Parts: sequence; structure tokens; C-alpha cells
Amino acid sequence: MHILVTNDDGIHAAGVLALAEAMREMGEVVVVAPDRERSAAGHSLTLHSPLRIFELRDGFFAVDGTPTDCVNMGIHNMLPFKPDLVVSGVNHGANLGGDITYSGTVAAAIEATLMGIPAIAVSLATYERLGHFAEAAQVALRVARQVVEKGLPADTLLNVNVPDCPLEEMNAPLITRQGKRSFVGKVIGKTDPRGRKYFWIGSDEPDFNDYEGTDIHAINRGHVSITPLHLDLTNYESMKIISGWDF
Repeated sequence: MHILVTNDDGIHAAGVLALAEAMREMGEVVVVAPDRERSAAGHSLTLHSPLRIFELRDGFFAVDGTPTDCVNMGIHNMLPFKPDLVVSGVNHGANLGGDITYSGTVAAAIEATLMGIPAIAVSLATYERLGHFAEAAQVALRVARQVVEKGLPADTLLNVNVPDCPLEEMNAPLITRQGKRSFVGKVIGKTDPRGRKYFWIGSDEPDFNDYEGTDIHAINRGHVSITPLHLDLTNYESMKIISGWDF
């Protein structure tokens, strides 16, 4: 097996190091990850500036771009092989509900899926500095083995969220749907010492809707959440509704 590992927390993050170590049980691993944190980069490509690659040590490459850039560069330019599997993570913090639309971790898996390569995004549901990243990496390994053995449906990736606890304390994995949260965005404006305005984009504390069957509900109860995500964003029911509109 040839496995490409990436993330959006940066090449030095604890999660990507734990994930690379776990994935070596399946085959050859190459890590291609951003040179710094690129959380919430979404599915963005760098088109208006050049990209640079830095080999930090054997099998570890840093790219001064987004997670999507890393997967694109890894597959098309850097690796002597086409990966059999792409695993993105272990992200520092959950990717649940609507947050997946911002997630660079999920976006990296989407990029691989677009190229026809099976992909998994893995996140640890904590923002504590010393989370159970090794345990989350072992969950990723179990999921990866099933993906390789069974295969994924067309245009589908897996978004895996892992509770922050030892393996023996985790409840059984659940297949879940994407949940929802109430989001109140805000922009904070301040003034620098030279009198110029600057802004921080942020939000109030999100309110996750704890509905049964969702990724949020599973994580709140100590389960590993496995959500299949499909690249086709078409709302087919809405097609029927708007087909009667007078355009």
C-alpha cells in the first residue's frame, strides 16, 4: 500500500505525526502537509502565487499552501506513485455538522476523492493540547483497513470524528448523518497603533443541535462517528420544486 497523509494543522502537529505512525502498519507512508496551520482553509487552491516544497526529513514534506494544495501537489508532482489511499488528520478539534464546509481536513479528503482515490478525514473532538491523538490514529487505521478491504461507493469519502478518550472507553462506532448547528457570526473591529482599522472574523459559542442519528449526537455520547460524504451536492427534491418556476 502507498498512503498519502496530510492535515490542516501543519506538518508539526501532533495529530499528523500520530496518524503517519499508525498508517505505517498498512504500507509506505508519505506526509505532505502545510508548513503552518491552515485550519478553516476549506477546499481552496493557491492559484495566484507560486508554491514551495520543503523536505523536512525522509517522507515528510511541507508545502506553503493549503491542504488541497498538498494533496494536489503530492499526487501530481511530488510522489513517484499514485497513492492507494489518502488519510487527512488527525485534526485538532471535531469536524461536525456544517463545520465540514470550512474544514481543510475534510477538503483534503475531498480533493483526493475528486481524483478517484479513496479518502478518509479524521478529527479528534477536543481542543486540549494533550489529546488522545494516538488513540484517534488507531481508529483511523481500523477504518482505513475496512476502506481498503471493502471499497467506498463512488464519489464518497468518510468523515470520522473520534471522542477524546482511551480506546477502551469509546463506545461502538456509529454510522451517522451530518448534523447542524446554530451559528452566530461576528466581526470584531479594532484600531492599530497607527490608527488603521483591522478586523478579526469570529463567532459566538456555537450551539450544536443534538439530534439522534447525527455526528454531533454520537460524539456527545462517546461514540466514534463515521459519516459518508458525497461529492454530488445537488438537492434532487428541490429540482422537482423549482422545475415549475417561471424562469
